[in-house]
Amino acid sequence: MSAAPLPPLPPVPGVPDDELEPAGPSMIELLEEEHRRLGRLCLRAATEPAASDVLVATLARHISTEEQYLYPTVASVLPEGPQLAERELAADTELLVALRRLHDATDEAALATVTEHVRAHARRTGTELFPALRERCTGPELVRLGNRVEIARSAAPTRPHPATPSTPPLNKVVDPALGVVDKVRDALSRRTTWEEDL
Repeated sequence: MSAAPLPPLPPVPGVPDDELEPAGPSMIELLEEEHRRLGRLCLRAATEPAASDVLVATLARHISTEEQYLYPTVASVLPEGPQLAERELAADTELLVALRRLHDATDEAALATVTEHVRAHARRTGTELFPALRERCTGPELVRLGNRVEIARSAAPTRPHPATPSTPPLNKVVDPALGVVDKVRDALSRRTTWEEDL
């Protein structure tokens, strides 16, 4: 087993943890699909105003889940992981500032900056982080992390909050609380936050 930051599983009598096969997609599969979705949304946002809101919400959720689960895993299991995680956190801070500009007033320059950040992030994770994690983590660990990502995504903020904590344990407390506030604001303003609703 790697040193992936996972909470212990509930005990199953007679079955060791390393023999359990959790169900669901892996963290990497989920994040790769989300990178593709974000790429599509960047293109749509250039011509569809409603897609800009969905891009902001999807990217805010994505950043939150990666900061809660991807980067701590990278830092824990890869030899150069702490430096890679710090690099990605710094890029996320820049992206959240650009995303705030896009959310506050949709403009072409802000969208171009967000789009470039999304593309660069997808390239880095696809060529550096994901292959290394596949080598260092077991399949069940990545699936367990995927389950956590799905839960975190459903509770994550839908608006950029650049000044909030970006590392556990604080972000695992603050982000869901902000997510509740954001979802209330979205409902009151009838803001679309999911690609399926466009």
